[in-house]
Amino acid sequence: MTDQETTDMSGAEKPEEWFSSETSTFGDRLAGAREAAGMSRGQLARRLGVKETTVAKWEDDFSEPRANKLQMLSGILGVSLTWLLTAEGEGLDGPAVEDTISDDLAAILTEMRVLKSEMQRSADRVGLLEKRLRQVLKEDK
Repeated sequence: MTDQETTDMSGAEKPEEWFSSETSTFGDRLAGAREAAGMSRGQLARRLGVKETTVAKWEDDFSEPRANKLQMLSGILGVSLTWLLTAEGEGLDGPAVEDTISDDLAAILTEMRVLKSEMQRSADRVGLLEKRLRQVLKEDK
């Protein structure tokens, strides 16, 4: 297996896609772009006029920036707005592959990213179902 390939759960080899919509969150892409730009969270926060804890929450996927901050992030970090939101378009190629990381570790990290992404999608779906439930209950009164 090459450094650019990983094994999925079925055992089939597939190319490694860093920062893809399936394997990364908005926070992952934001943190990666910030690090690629050589900036600390504090430096980015100062340039945006927000608190460092706000940037930390964005990178940890606990909250998301407003539209005007998204546009500023895109410009400051040199990536497209579309890439920040969806992992498509002009963005990062991905982190440099380190020779010290084992294939087993890479497979575990990849699977963890996939699970994290699935959990986020599930949480979003639960939120939509709760909203529908509230609407149905409100209509039944």
